[in-house]
Amino acid sequence: MDKQLLNCHSDVNQLMPIKYQWAWEHYLNGCANHWIPNEISMVDDHALWKSEQLSEEERRLILRNCGFFSTGESLVANNLILAIYRFITNAECRQYLLRQAFEESIHTHAFVYICESLGLNVHTVFNMYHEVPSVRDKDAFQIKVTKDILQKDFSTETFSGKQKFLENLIAYYVILEGIFFYGGFAMVLSLARHNKMRGIGHHYEFILRDETIHLNFGIDLINGIKEENPEIWTSEFQNRVIDLVKEGVNLETAYTYDCLPKPILGLDPRQVENYVKFIADRRLERIGLKSQYQVKNPLKWMSEIIDLLKEKNFFETTVTEYRSSGDLLWE
Repeated sequence: MDKQLLNCHSDVNQLMPIKYQWAWEHYLNGCANHWIPNEISMVDDHALWKSEQLSEEERRLILRNCGFFSTGESLVANNLILAIYRFITNAECRQYLLRQAFEESIHTHAFVYICESLGLNVHTVFNMYHEVPSVRDKDAFQIKVTKDILQKDFSTETFSGKQKFLENLIAYYVILEGIFFYGGFAMVLSLARHNKMRGIGHHYEFILRDETIHLNFGIDLINGIKEENPEIWTSEFQNRVIDLVKEGVNLETAYTYDCLPKPILGLDPRQVENYVKFIADRRLERIGLKSQYQVKNPLKWMSEIIDLLKEKNFFETTVTEYRSSGDLLWE
């Protein structure tokens, strides 16, 4: 049966037999990570936020992070629903995209819950993409990449259309979710490592575990489209992708210094900048391109956290236990 990632003319609703097992595995992994923001206690965070124990720099970092992520997650969801799902013609990949779209709504819910729990000014937080240049510029970068493929006459049947669609996937999976998000994770999780705002840190751990799967799915999807359409992976296009990633790194670096203008709790903005460059190189390598920065990982604890999240049973600390059907006893 003809099953392709793009421009497949067989029945897109026919899930079985599965051709891309990696897509189905990502879907199952996503289901296993299911969580709800309200299950996480924010009592201690609320008390700390209302106290005088947080510095102005720490408060700025938290607010800037919430401001970017609250709109960044909705940008991903909109792109998934309005653009990517429309052109992916494989059923198991669409199954995962539906799961991811749901998870993006959960992430947006998390930032609403954080704002409500801390009593933040929601207009200030959710309007940063208009009012804070470092947030606005990152969002504008993503919107610019999506603009063409949202046009009614856009098609992936053409050479240029395939390249433009692949560029969109790289901008969202590799740059937004794989670079922008990870820089923000590092800053907030650094606070949590020092026992500050542990509730927000716990939300970020859940989101990070979801985003790791999103990134892995996106990389597999990008590489799959490259394999099925080798003619579009020209040297000129590869250079364009590298320039796009470099632009993303520059935007994230500006955002880092805005969030963290000076060191706090042992976290230096220069460290975060180099971490962003380090992960940018890893993302480039995974889609078959050469690294550009050749820097060592200055935040090795982030790698340790990501590894631990793969094993951690989050539901030991929540009120709900999720179990697979194979674990249930039927009367």
